[in-house]
This record gives sequence, structure tokens and C-alpha cells, in this order.
Amino acid sequence: MKSRTMLFVLMVGIFSLITISCSDDDNDGETLAPITGKWNISKVGTIVNGSEVLIDAPQNQEGCDKDFIQLKTDNTLEEGDYDSAIDPCALFTNQGIYSRSHNNLTRVVDGVTKTQDIVNLTLSELKLKDANGIIEVYIK
Repeated sequence: MKSRTMLFVLMVGIFSLITISCSDDDNDGETLAPITGKWNISKVGTIVNGSEVLIDAPQNQEGCDKDFIQLKTDNTLEEGDYDSAIDPCALFTNQGIYSRSHNNLTRVVDGVTKTQDIVNLTLSELKLKDANGIIEVYIK
């Protein structure tokens, strides 16, 4: 009986050590919400005197759908820009690739690489900020 009690205590101790030592600090600060999907630009802005200042995205043409990025599961992307210069609400698209490394999103379109910090990612909002402090807020 004594050996069974010792075995039980030993098993509980080992289980406790395994449970305590296994944490998910591989994702420190990283959100687990999916980044894939179609994201419509909503706001843009920057940091002024330590405060975030956002305005409605001026690139969105009144009366047209919002400009967007679509991040696909195969790490390709499509950027959509609605422009009424030639035809009302004409859609112009560019294709590219993207990668996500922890809380960074890197996009490559037409040979131009753009890396941004993922400031916020939920099921309905994606907020990005580049090294110059330029902020873009996208919604689904």
C-alpha cells in the first residue's frame, strides 16, 4: 500500500511539473485570430503628441465599395482600389504575396515590400502600423 501511495504522489508531482512548465510563451503578444479574409480599409492615421489620430480613409471613393486587401489561405493577396477617374467605381486590383511572422505582416506587391506591425487583430478588425507610425484600420 505504501508503494502505491508513493507512486501516486510521484505521478501527481510529475504531472504538476509538466503542466506548470508548458506554457504558450511561443506566442507572446501574438493574437490567434485568423488574418485571412477580405479586409476593407476604414480609417488611416498616425501618432500625434503620443495620441493616435485616425480619420476616415480618404482613398475610399464616395458611393463606391471600400478599397480592400484580401489575404488568402495560400499566402497570396489581392489589393482592390475603387477609382472613378475613368469609370464610376471602377475596380483596379493588384496581386501579391504576404507572410505573417508573429505580430508582423509583410506584403509584397509589384516588387514592393511593405512590413507593418499588427497592432490589433480580432474577427472584425485589423489594425496595422508601419515603422513611420502610419496606421491603417481594416474591417471585415
